Amino acid sequence: MKRIMIPATAALVLSALATAVVADDRGARFDFEAIDTNGDGQVTPEEMEAMRAARFAEVDTNGDGELSQAELLARAEQRDADRMTQRIERFIDRADEDDNGTLSLAETSPGNADRIFSRLDANDDGVISAEEFEERAGQGRGRHGGGPRRG
Repeated sequence: MKRIMIPATAALVLSALATAVVADDRGARFDFEAIDTNGDGQVTPEEMEAMRAARFAEVDTNGDGELSQAELLARAEQRDADRMTQRIERFIDRADEDDNGTLSLAETSPGNADRIFSRLDANDDGVISAEEFEERAGQGRGRHGGGPRRG
């Protein structure tokens, strides 16, 4: 397993080093201006290599010119943390009705709880039996990649 994880992680990080990719709301895109360091509207091989070397140096935190497993994993974790921070900020921006920078229980969309309850209450009797819960919750796991439970 370790032999698979190290090359896979290295490939992910190195692919990120090979391109100047910046995340935005629609996914990843090239940040042309960051690569075009002299601002002439063209990217030369030298500018591309300079960007790649700068990205490598960002990951090479101990400056030894080598990327260790720890450095690669730290970079991957930082990217995940940055992505999660952006998602949380967007969620708060959308749901924070009183613009105080935090979310109250009322701002966390009580309609979601009603929709979930309705979905789980298969026979619409106003309560969720254990059978309904297992049947309906199991359907949700399949949609989100969890698959059926194994005993």
